[in-house]
Amino acid sequence: MIFNTDQGVQFTSLAFTGRLARAGIAISMDGRGRARDNIFVERLWRSVKYEAIYLKDYTTVPALDEGLARYVHFDNHERPHQSLAYRTPAEVHLKQQGYPASSPPYF
Repeated sequence: MIFNTDQGVQFTSLAFTGRLARAGIAISMDGRGRARDNIFVERLWRSVKYEAIYLKDYTTVPALDEGLARYVHFDNHERPHQSLAYRTPAEVHLKQQGYPASSPPYF
């Protein structure tokens, strides 16, 4: 398992990094001054929270897992993304890998 974060003081303290190390978790930190590196992930998590978590009333962890799996599938295979010329991430990925657009989704 890898924990990725920026180099904020709360993440670089010995108390925090030591706890991760004792748990066997590798630490990956973005370069100094690279706050924009997290924009993609922050936008993704905002969408996940507002579209798949806050609107649902998950009562169990398995129900949450199932709901998140449905959301990720929808986002990757059904929702066109403006930044991808209104194609889905699956379409773009499969084309880059040399597969026809009709290939079954494997991710």
